Amino acid sequence: MPALTLREVLALDPVRAAEPELLAGEAALDRPVRWVHSSEVYEGANFLDGGELLLTNGFGLTDTDAEIRRRYVRELAARGASGLAVEIGRSLPTMPPEVTDEARRLGLPLLALHRVVPFVRITEAANRAIVARGLSGRSVVRPWGDDHTAALLADLADRAALNQPEVEARSALAGFHPGPGARLIGVSVHGARDVTSVDRAVRLLGGASALRATFPGDVLALLALPGTVAGDPIRAVQDAFRTAADPGLTVAVGHAVEAGSGWLRWSDTLRAARTTLELALTVPSAEPALPDGPLVTSARALALERELTRGGIDTNRDRLARLVQHALGPLLAWEAAHPSDLVRTLEVHLRHGCSPTRTAALLHIGRQSLYQRLERIESLLGLEIDDPDLLGELLAAVCAHRVVRGMGAAQVRGLRTVA
Repeated sequence: MPALTLREVLALDPVRAAEPELLAGEAALDRPVRWVHSSEVYEGANFLDGGELLLTNGFGLTDTDAEIRRRYVRELAARGASGLAVEIGRSLPTMPPEVTDEARRLGLPLLALHRVVPFVRITEAANRAIVARGLSGRSVVRPWGDDHTAALLADLADRAALNQPEVEARSALAGFHPGPGARLIGVSVHGARDVTSVDRAVRLLGGASALRATFPGDVLALLALPGTVAGDPIRAVQDAFRTAADPGLTVAVGHAVEAGSGWLRWSDTLRAARTTLELALTVPSAEPALPDGPLVTSARALALERELTRGGIDTNRDRLARLVQHALGPLLAWEAAHPSDLVRTLEVHLRHGCSPTRTAALLHIGRQSLYQRLERIESLLGLEIDDPDLLGELLAAVCAHRVVRGMGAAQVRGLRTVA
């Protein structure tokens, strides 16, 4: 469906109520309008991406000279604005002739609004019409068709050219209204055919809401947890999905961000969830898997893996291999000649604060067997593994070893790699 045009915007009831008069740009009335903003005139051009209709009350045009007014019109045209609408009568008695002249010269539609109508009414009506018509005028063919929720989630995850009013309007159209102080958390689920697991998790969280949609092979969701909920929101979401998700599913949870922190942060948590899912599918888990349950992980649980593979797994292959060989060479040589599980033992031990009790429980071995493994590791590496100066290097090396092992397996399985 074609995008909403400026001519159609002018036909909307709140716009007609403002009694618009077209002073310039009649030939461009059929150009698409991507969004409608209101702003003081000197600030408006700075945030335009192209295709916007800008509304202003004209206050910024009252105390400037002619050249500054002309320059502003040129900046709007250069930014690809679809038009400029100026309220006449309160701050500005008449349209400055140089504004009209410059708009005519550049073919920029210029509207004089002769009656006062709150701009919020105009922007709300226009932007809702734009969203309903075709997702802000985007012409890209999406495989999810007219599913506005799926399109919004995809645009956020792909960090498409968006702005805060647009995201808020599209969220409202999808029935997503995060309350004051709400924390948003991106979630990506692999292997699910529908959003049932997300809906079950939301019910378990109590008072939460979600934007969620099904994509080929995956479900993507943005959860909103009320600000009144105490405790760790990431842990709460992970626990909910461990109960709600079906066995065999892989669930990745992004960061927690404030709902009022802006759409870029919304994008960040969705992108973190998606990248974490790629890693969870590509790299073997550091922890022993729980039988008969979903694999639920988070961006912070895979923070080290994310840093080691920044820029792509394949791009970092040689660097990671060198890191592994430098720190773990003798241990790897021993494992090649003797059946053992020393590298995995070392990683689990490091990840759990070098606690023998916790490590032995996770590996399902006795403490005496664990002590024997740790002694063998220290003997082979010639160091004490609880030395604080070595913890960072050793943990990075065992994690890199797991990533490198996962590369080959991912190629065999045909899995994607993290970009």
